[in-house]
Formats: sequence, C-alpha cells, structure tokens
Amino acid sequence: MQCPKCRAKTDFQVVVKDGVKYLKCDTCGALLTSDDLRRHTQQPRPQPPKTSNKGVIIAAALSFLILAIFAVTILSLFIPDDGAASEREQAKTQARPKTAAETAADPTSETEEEPPAEDESVPKEYRSALNKAMVYSDMMHMSKTGIYDQLTSEYGDKFSMEAAQYATDNMQADWNANALASAKNYVKTMYMSKAGVYDQLISEYGDKFTPEEAQYAIDNLQVDWNACALKKAREYQEMMAMSPEAIRDQLTSEYGEKFTPEEAAYAIQNLN
Repeated sequence: MQCPKCRAKTDFQVVVKDGVKYLKCDTCGALLTSDDLRRHTQQPRPQPPKTSNKGVIIAAALSFLILAIFAVTILSLFIPDDGAASEREQAKTQARPKTAAETAADPTSETEEEPPAEDESVPKEYRSALNKAMVYSDMMHMSKTGIYDQLTSEYGDKFSMEAAQYATDNMQADWNANALASAKNYVKTMYMSKAGVYDQLISEYGDKFTPEEAQYAIDNLQVDWNACALKKAREYQEMMAMSPEAIRDQLTSEYGEKFTPEEAAYAIQNLN
C-alpha cells in the first residue's frame, strides 16, 4: 500500500497512542489515521450527476483537514513528552532480569503466555493478505467485498485472488459493526441523509456492504436528520451562495442529498 505522506509503496504497522489506533509507515514513520488511508486507498466512487457542483465543498474540506494535520504535527515537535523519562526508566526496570524473590512475588510470572505462532504451513502471501485485511477492517471499517477488491486491485495491494479469498474467509470481523462505523462517519463528516448513507453503503462504487448490513447500520444510527439537513443547507448557502429554493431542490433531489421534503423544509426554515 502507498503511504500518502512519503508516496512510497510500503507496509504499515498498527500502533496505539493515547488510546487511539494508528498505522505507522515502515518507510517514513508517519502515523496515519483510518480516514487518511480511506481517502488515499479507496478507488474513485463516481456518482450520478447532481443538480449542483459539490467540488468546492470537498476541496475546502480537504484543505482544512490537511492544514489541521500539519498544525498538529508541528505542535507535537515542540510539546515535551513529560512521560518519556518515566517510560525509559520503566523500560530499564523491565529489561533487568528478575530476582528469585521478585519472580515469586509476581502473580503474572507464571500465567503469561506468548502469542500464538503463525501457521508456517500457510503461504507467506496468504498470511500477509490476512494481516492487511485485518488492518482495513479494524482501522477503516471496510466491508468484506470492499476488502477483497482492495487486496486484489491493480491500484491497491495486488494480492492474488487466492490469497485475498483466504484472507476474507479467515479474518474475524463484525461486518454489521463495520457498516455502522462507516455510516456514523458519513453522518459526522458529510451530514448525509438516511437514504444517502444507505445508498453509499451498498453502492458498487461505494462501500459494497450487503443490504442487510447497511440496513443494520441505518436502524442503529442515532441521528437527528433535520439537523443534518440544516448543516448541509448552510454549506450550500455559505460556500456556494445558493438561494433557499435551489438549496431545497438540492437537498431533496434523487441525484443530490436525498433528504425528505420535511427535512428539507426544516432546513430552509432555520437558515440564518
């Protein structure tokens, strides 16, 4: 997979920092979030033509995200790590061999187990595909079909079909939970409608979840759809200078946002 920071074709390791999962590039050491990889790795998702151009909105959002990541990176260089010294001291203590008394007093010394070794009878490519598939599921909440396509894609990981099939057959994932996590992300970042989220989850150009998985996500979302319609309406008003009636048409269009007429009416009535 290509690193969006150094552009190198490389591998990634899952690391946890401050309780958050990141992917660490083996080449440049950059820490990436699931959203970073989703934008970089997922293939283009063509959509039917809409009644208005949303490119300005997407470009502005991406610019803001890039500036935010840059600012966080710069700040991290100047903020001292108060726990670094204590962590180094703890590492030294752990590296020192335990005395017999310490071993006897440590209740975990006899119960610790080493992680299970990999099955060497499975080809290395298959095991690599399985590890990459788990990253896509845990970090990016992708669907089973989406992971298979990403693993085999000539623009993605280029694994053999057999390795990708082994990975999707042997990985442990809750596909309903992945669909729900993806749906929450669409609502939080793009203020999508209920119908818009469902269509994106099942689209062959989108997330490729099954209808049952997508419906589970919709049924378990706790969302104020009126509030989503209002936020989307304000985007059109502030960034594209659209009139209230043009906004209403865009909100309800089957080629647009797919909000209900009632949700669109609420948005128009509450525009500042």
